Amino acid sequence: MSEHEALIRRVLDGNYLPLVLVRLMIEEDPGATATVKVKVKEGDASVDVEGSGVGVVDAIYNGLLARYAREYQSLKTIQIVGFHLTADMGSKKRHDGVDAVGKVTLDVTNSEGRHFGFTDASRSVTTSSARAVLACVEYFVNAERAFLTLYNARRDAASRGREDLVARYTAELAEVVEATSYAEVIANLRKEL
Repeated sequence: MSEHEALIRRVLDGNYLPLVLVRLMIEEDPGATATVKVKVKEGDASVDVEGSGVGVVDAIYNGLLARYAREYQSLKTIQIVGFHLTADMGSKKRHDGVDAVGKVTLDVTNSEGRHFGFTDASRSVTTSSARAVLACVEYFVNAERAFLTLYNARRDAASRGREDLVARYTAELAEVVEATSYAEVIANLRKEL
């Protein structure tokens, strides 16, 4: 869990948007392009996402960004900077070890250079890769939603002269803003004002 995830979940309360991998289909031409179809459960609804890229992770990432980055501008500021796979050979059930649990870690930076890590482990490297990418997108989507919630709560508190709440929301905004860069989000908010 990220250092800010507890705050994000508390701020969003019942509006937190969980993203769960339901199905993953891959078609890959080695050395060329991978195409994926991903079924994602968004809360109570399911959506189909398609993407392509130079590999499975790139294809999943591109598909998810195509789905979510239009609404959540902060996703455009993140970059995958590392992908690590380790195998827990102690978890193998067969003598040859090909069924060992694989742990995938996806390293991401935002436009400010801040690092974030997303990890998943299972007996399927592709499933763990997809879930790590999905966890990344879920985190940044909800961080942006929390930022907007706090921004609006702070603005409301200021209009009502509630300096105690303004101070609280300002402090919480300062924490959440560390999660990613909100330059485009803030620019859009200023257009509204």
